[in-house]
Amino acid sequence: MSRLAGGGPVRRPQPVRELTAVSADGSRIHVELYGPEGAPAVVLAHGWTCSIGFWSEQIRALSADHRVIAYDQRGHGRSPVPAGAAGYSTQALADDLEAVLAAALAPGEKAVVAGHSMGGMTIMAASARPGFLAHAAAVLLCSTGPSKLAAESLVVPLRAGALRTRLTVAILGARAPLGPVTPVSKKILKYATMGPASAPDRVDACARIVHACPRKARVGWSHVLAELDLDADARALSLPAAVLVGTADRLTPPVHSRRLAAALPQCTGLTELAGMGHMTPVEAPEAVTARIRELTGTYLGTGLGVKEDA
Repeated sequence: MSRLAGGGPVRRPQPVRELTAVSADGSRIHVELYGPEGAPAVVLAHGWTCSIGFWSEQIRALSADHRVIAYDQRGHGRSPVPAGAAGYSTQALADDLEAVLAAALAPGEKAVVAGHSMGGMTIMAASARPGFLAHAAAVLLCSTGPSKLAAESLVVPLRAGALRTRLTVAILGARAPLGPVTPVSKKILKYATMGPASAPDRVDACARIVHACPRKARVGWSHVLAELDLDADARALSLPAAVLVGTADRLTPPVHSRRLAAALPQCTGLTELAGMGHMTPVEAPEAVTARIRELTGTYLGTGLGVKEDA
């Protein structure tokens, strides 16, 4: 049986198992496991305002021959919203990732960890953590950046400068509810987060996932992203790391990925997807899945390499 991801057309299988990881501050993190036991492991960390359903295409494709571990970041999906401001920080994200790895993987078991947007920032924040290094074999940093997010965002169509930065921070941190998904809200979301050629069904799927994010979590994490500074953490990420970005990404433009690729000690390559926006796992699912397969084939010794998805 399959189920809809956020009401859109992209389906993912039912999980083989669900579990709850308990983070350092007691936060409960919802985790879903897919695919056969004993298969090479992949861990998926989604971005701001998203949920496990954002990875539906990757879960569907990879779970045939991988054990896929996907989790809802705190405040998203089925992971409860933090009780107070202390629950919103990059250190909390790193704590959560360590908790998920410890709960879902056997001692010493390695996995490829893929993070989109805030999920990539989670990986960077955890770069020197013992619990992360004990389980991560390689990483994919997808549509993300370590710093200067508001200053370099292209969502506001003005010249770079203090005014554009202030407006960007205000828009991303707006407290107004997103409300129901409408044709107008889908146009706004497509402009801000997706490439101009994105198919209507994919825009609809992303809109339903984003609109489902609790307002309190959306606003709380926007403040963290506005002040993000993970440059030192990126330089400390000593694992093999692939970087991927869409050339039409307005939220984390390619300048972030290029700077990130140059800073990483073991960057295995930078992939720039022509015409794609910020939501690359949904906009270009085959390309994202192929990069994950490439990493598992190389660093988990699976021999699977890159193959076409059905």
